[in-house]
Amino acid sequence: MSEQYKSRQERKRQQTQQSPKGKKKKTHKSAPLWKKILLTLLVIGIIGMVGGGITFAAIVAGAPSLDEKKLKDSFSSTLYDIDGKEITEIGSVKRTYVPYEEIPEVLRNAVLATEDARFFDHNGVDFIRIGGAFVANVKEGFGAEGGSTITQQVIKNSILTTDKTITRKVQEIWLAFQLERKYSKQEILEMYLNKIYFPGNIYGVAKAAESFYGETDLSKLELHEAAMIAGMPQSPNNYNPRTNPESAEKRRNTVLNLMAKHGYISEAEAEEAKKIPVQSTLVEPNEVANPYHAFVEEVIEEVKEKTDIDAGTAGLKIYTTLDPDAQQKVEEVLNGDSMDFPDDKLQAGISLIDTKTGEIRAIGGGRNQPVGGFNYATDAKRQPGSTIKPVLDYGPVIEYEKWSTYEQVRDEPYTYSDGTPINNWDRSYKGQMSIRDALAYSRNIPALKAFQEVGAEKAQEFAEGLGIPVDGIVESYSIGGFDKGVSPLQMAGAFSAFGNNGIYNEPHAVKKIVLSDGTEISLEPEPKAAMSDYTAFMVTDMMKSVVKYGTGKAARIDNVNIAGKTGTTNFTPEEKEKYDIPSRAAKDAWFVGYNPNYTAAVWTGYSEFKEGEKVYLDSDDQDLAKALFKEVFEEVAAGDTSDFEQPSSVVQHAVEKGHMEPVLASDYTPESQKLYEYFVKGYEPSKKSKKYNKLAKPSGLNVNYDQESNSITINWNYKSDSDVTFEVKQSIDNGSYQVVSNSGDLSYTVVDVKPGSVYSFQVVAVSDGARSSAAATKIQVPKLEEEVPELPLDEEEPDDTTDEENPNQDNNQDNNGNNGNNNGDNSGNNGNGTNGSGNGNNGGNDPNGNGNGNNGGNNNTGNTGDTGNTGEEPNVTVPDENDDQTTNPNQQPSQDVTTPPQDDGRKEEE
Repeated sequence: MSEQYKSRQERKRQQTQQSPKGKKKKTHKSAPLWKKILLTLLVIGIIGMVGGGITFAAIVAGAPSLDEKKLKDSFSSTLYDIDGKEITEIGSVKRTYVPYEEIPEVLRNAVLATEDARFFDHNGVDFIRIGGAFVANVKEGFGAEGGSTITQQVIKNSILTTDKTITRKVQEIWLAFQLERKYSKQEILEMYLNKIYFPGNIYGVAKAAESFYGETDLSKLELHEAAMIAGMPQSPNNYNPRTNPESAEKRRNTVLNLMAKHGYISEAEAEEAKKIPVQSTLVEPNEVANPYHAFVEEVIEEVKEKTDIDAGTAGLKIYTTLDPDAQQKVEEVLNGDSMDFPDDKLQAGISLIDTKTGEIRAIGGGRNQPVGGFNYATDAKRQPGSTIKPVLDYGPVIEYEKWSTYEQVRDEPYTYSDGTPINNWDRSYKGQMSIRDALAYSRNIPALKAFQEVGAEKAQEFAEGLGIPVDGIVESYSIGGFDKGVSPLQMAGAFSAFGNNGIYNEPHAVKKIVLSDGTEISLEPEPKAAMSDYTAFMVTDMMKSVVKYGTGKAARIDNVNIAGKTGTTNFTPEEKEKYDIPSRAAKDAWFVGYNPNYTAAVWTGYSEFKEGEKVYLDSDDQDLAKALFKEVFEEVAAGDTSDFEQPSSVVQHAVEKGHMEPVLASDYTPESQKLYEYFVKGYEPSKKSKKYNKLAKPSGLNVNYDQESNSITINWNYKSDSDVTFEVKQSIDNGSYQVVSNSGDLSYTVVDVKPGSVYSFQVVAVSDGARSSAAATKIQVPKLEEEVPELPLDEEEPDDTTDEENPNQDNNQDNNGNNGNNNGDNSGNNGNGTNGSGNGNNGGNDPNGNGNGNNGGNNNTGNTGDTGNTGEEPNVTVPDENDDQTTNPNQQPSQDVTTPPQDDGRKEEE
């Protein structure tokens, strides 16, 4: 037992001693964590490689095959208008195929230096170039170098779609390798150089050399020309030397630098070529333009920019926004006989777009412009003048500061913040005025004050939201003094947002394209909220005043609700001296206008400035932009009476003129002292004017019936220091009242009245739109009596007619009407004539002796004789129910009949 116990004890001690060692051994076995991580990564890598390989194989399996016809041949694209009708084909004619051997080395090198300097060193994809392109773009600016090889570009333009997906990029890489295996480098470069697009619907370097430099032999191209041809394809319109010489020259110089960098030319050769003006060897385009050429060129450029597809080679179906009728009208206006242009050198550009969608309906590229010529509607960058005021001044200040259309500013001598004086176009000042009138009359100083109120940063943000670039904004931008300028298409896009409740749609010419394999790609931009709906509506209403009574009156069209803005720019002092510019002459003239459905921007001016030639717009020329707009709009907006809807965020109030802060008009404010202005809801005025009192009503209203002329005359009294007219309303037999007179007279006569009828009258004093209460009265015309045989006169009876030359010769004729004859026992009272000049009629022959004496006189009434107890009904006025005093029944007191003031709308002042 003891041994057994000892053995157990020993075993226990041994286990106790070995236990820690056992634990250490276990810990030691799990220590190398890095091995586990490495093993895990290895497994993941293997799985990834297998999965990636499978995925790559699946993607590659779905790649199209290399089609030699697509690689070498070009397929024309078809364009369709807004209704889906075919309008033209592009890419099927303007191409001259040239083999590799005939392409001079200087041109090949210029293209390679720009597009793919390691072309002869890679196998279709250049991973080194991808990294190098990134660095170059950082150092030399975006566009210095591209990442795709020429081989990849051939695949992309000929075989694949432009979807920016991993699948397409993988297929592009795979097919690039396959293309390199199947064709030589020379063949691939030949494909590329014969398919690239140039401005003017031109394809291939051979046709480009002929179109821009008149060279059919490529070997005669100079170094600077080859560099320009190589530089254009990246952004054909932006780098077009005809239309954008400054940008084109910078691009050409970039190509020359790249050629020197890669050893194709020396630094000295590059510098020498840079000295040559970019337009010095250009030739004039000579192809006759069709009505759609400016629009077509915009379509090609848009497809290229948005998809990187050359529309002239890809066999596309392109569904555009073109309205052929509108385009035809624009061409007729620019190149027809309807406009009186001063000479053939004055140019114009017109952009017409849909206000709600931004779709371009027509483009007027210029007057008598050839294909490939300068497009003044899309490419011109001119100072906008005062057309920028809604964009940089009044739009932002209403958006951010909640100004109303009544907001008062002072047009007075003023300076920019740096002390430089600012002037109005007419060198005068109009004092206190609303921003509505300041915009309508295009006052510069109120515009600058609005810009300063909102601040340059917010103004820039607002403008850029409308597609207007304003880098380096300064205060002079507030009145259109831009450094680089804007195009008519950009201005049309910006203004359309005001007419579209503040929603901006980038102007676009293409809705969608359909690739040769049936794939559809939408190119419509997404709408963006550029401003609040209250800003859009209030600025629009202000611009309606520009056309209604301001500087844009010449663009007004009856029954078409147009909002718009004029603009002109000035020459510099140096230009005025050099070109002998007269005073009040302008460099540019604009009109941008819109209704709820269309927006048009028109620019006019001279593009070339030569000494000894007319290069300015005189006062008549400055109206051409408005006239061009009107001609186009009368066609496209004919019968369009639609108007801009007031949003719930805006309220309108009648305010009284003359107050710096808005004051609500009272019930008695004259109409000429009212303005109907718009306010952002929650920011409207609450104070009501106490300046004017209620207009007094006419007094002493008197009515008279003249039996001899069968007429009724009313007259009244009125005292006033201001001009007052009187509105007379008449009702017959309790019918509805009708206005029968509006004049300054104190009386009114009704002739040929109806016997037995009751005539009621109301007289209201009216002064400057204010109205008094109505004075009212009524009278009943006596019924016709049976004819009484005429009795023979006594020869000795005196003549009862009045001597006109001596009205006072007889007392009965002077002051009194003749007595009513009394044939009964009770005699009627004498009728007292009030200035009566006629005779009283006989009283009735009633057996009871009841006589009624009628009025004497033809004009002013004599008091009616009192009646007897019974007898025939006398001729009396019928008093109104509210009469509170008894008078002679032929003279009624006036009574108050309240009529509310009338809302006649906003009264515009010239």
